[in-house]
Amino acid sequence: VQLQASGGGLVQPGGSLRLSCAASGTFFANNVMGWYRQAPGKQRELVASITTGGSANYADSVKGRFTISRDNAKNTVYLQMNSLKPEDTAVYYCNLRIYRSYGASDYWGQGTLVTVSS
Repeated sequence: VQLQASGGGLVQPGGSLRLSCAASGTFFANNVMGWYRQAPGKQRELVASITTGGSANYADSVKGRFTISRDNAKNTVYLQMNSLKPEDTAVYYCNLRIYRSYGASDYWGQGTLVTVSS
């Protein structure tokens, strides 16, 4: 399984960006796709996740500003980020967690840098 993320860049405060992450390979339908981020000097944190059924979960810091979605046919997850703030600056990593009978496995994309600055 491989994940390819895209869509990061430099944006001014209040602006928007859309991240995409496509998963390739064969894997079970029982999975969750999500986005994590890691700012300099901080631990990686969950931003948002979404199940195959479309149930989404968000960090409190992004609720109302970010929207996660997925296209199961394309094995792709998206993160629409609006009203961006300087504190959203981080490397964003997409994640695929596959649940199997014996446990869960995590797969990570390469990370894409989001910089929010004027």
